[in-house]
Amino acid sequence: MLHPQIALDFASLGLHREIFTIGPFALRWYALSYLAGVLGAWWYVMRLLRQPAAPMTGEDADSLVTWATLGIIAGGRIAYVLFYNLEEFARHPLDALKIWEGGMSFHGGAFGVGIAILLYARARHLSWLRICDYIACAAPIGLFLGRCANFVNGELWGRVTGHSWGMIFPDGGPAPRYPSQLLEAGLEGLVLFAILAWAFWRTRARLDPGKLTGLFLFFYGCFRFTVEYFREPDAQLEWLQHSTGFSMGQYLCLPMITGGLYLILTAARRRVIVVPTAGLEPRQ
Repeated sequence: MLHPQIALDFASLGLHREIFTIGPFALRWYALSYLAGVLGAWWYVMRLLRQPAAPMTGEDADSLVTWATLGIIAGGRIAYVLFYNLEEFARHPLDALKIWEGGMSFHGGAFGVGIAILLYARARHLSWLRICDYIACAAPIGLFLGRCANFVNGELWGRVTGHSWGMIFPDGGPAPRYPSQLLEAGLEGLVLFAILAWAFWRTRARLDPGKLTGLFLFFYGCFRFTVEYFREPDAQLEWLQHSTGFSMGQYLCLPMITGGLYLILTAARRRVIVVPTAGLEPRQ
């Protein structure tokens, strides 16, 4: 039995999508989360690169920021259009360019970043997989901030629940729902960051190309697959959940989990040999 009276009303938190507005211009939390996520990830990667046997220099990381940002935006938007709202954008194709109105897919963003890093690594003759390892360690920063922004926006709420920690969202009807955005922020952001930080700083995983990337893909896939049971499916894709038992997000997580396991299990074959002589690059 549902007990809406014990649920927290989202409106009582006084949260708004816009931080401030000046005429037609509005600074929104969602846009700020992207900016802060990129800058936070860049700062953390610069710290990781101070360790011996780094795959690139600080100057390389500075240049990579632009490539990675474009990969996130292009990949995230294209995947959202293709997997989540193709019918709507087919009727209004120019709306696909309105990224400021929201609508991004993490799976597509991750793929876009991977392609951007691949192109950059080839252009600079660097190790693509090792750069991915370092970027993977920093990615949960953006994930955490993005999910917090989703919560502030009152969007991507969860399924109806009778638990006391349910929340009544403005566009979610009168029934309390799981605040699945916060659950994702905790698992995909904080917990995933902690796992990768431990692997990087407390083990020699950074010397096994692909291991940190594999850990990211595997644990993100598992966390997201689990959270999908609490998250309300996209309205246009509810038929998929009803007919197959799994959401689109869960299907997209399966190759991430599989690919992550492969990278973890085969990472030792690619181990970097650190030459303890100043000025020499590590060998593979």
